[in-house]
Amino acid sequence: MWGNKKPDTPQSAQPEPKNLPMNQAPKPAPATWEGTNAMSTDAMRPLGSTSDRATARLGASLHVKGEISGNEDLLIDGSVEGLVQLDERKLTVGATAKVTADIIAREVVVYGTVKGNLRAKDRIEIKKDGSVNGDLTTARISIEDGAYFKGSIEIDKSAEKESSSAFAKSSSAAAPATAKTI
Repeated sequence: MWGNKKPDTPQSAQPEPKNLPMNQAPKPAPATWEGTNAMSTDAMRPLGSTSDRATARLGASLHVKGEISGNEDLLIDGSVEGLVQLDERKLTVGATAKVTADIIAREVVVYGTVKGNLRAKDRIEIKKDGSVNGDLTTARISIEDGAYFKGSIEIDKSAEKESSSAFAKSSSAAAPATAKTI
């Protein structure tokens, strides 16, 4: 009785066509959201970084035991045990990172926890929530208020002398010597 009622108006055989776009790719999500950085197609590299300055990332859920070496900057958010050697590159120990390793790099920035000796050719920074338990060897050091540090610090002036002597040699080579005799 209720479901057997036929409509009073006849329906056409085909529904009314609607103007729907066909075969179009969905619109991409916006490149940035509030509080995040824009990323390139390579999800590990922020926009603006060049191929010679790529930053690799070791995620928070990754655990590495052994030796890490390479020729690119590295951001560690997970845990590492062993040796990290990035001679001419920058190592960033993220806030969630737990690193039990000796570290050799050009520059080291610590937001998380490091147990081991750090050797940086250029500088070492320990940020306010960072923690380092080990000996530091570097040309420049920065320890923010609130950071934890236990160990010794050796300021290595040899790297600074090498760069300043190289600058002095290049500037003297660039300026031709002209002398007049009277």
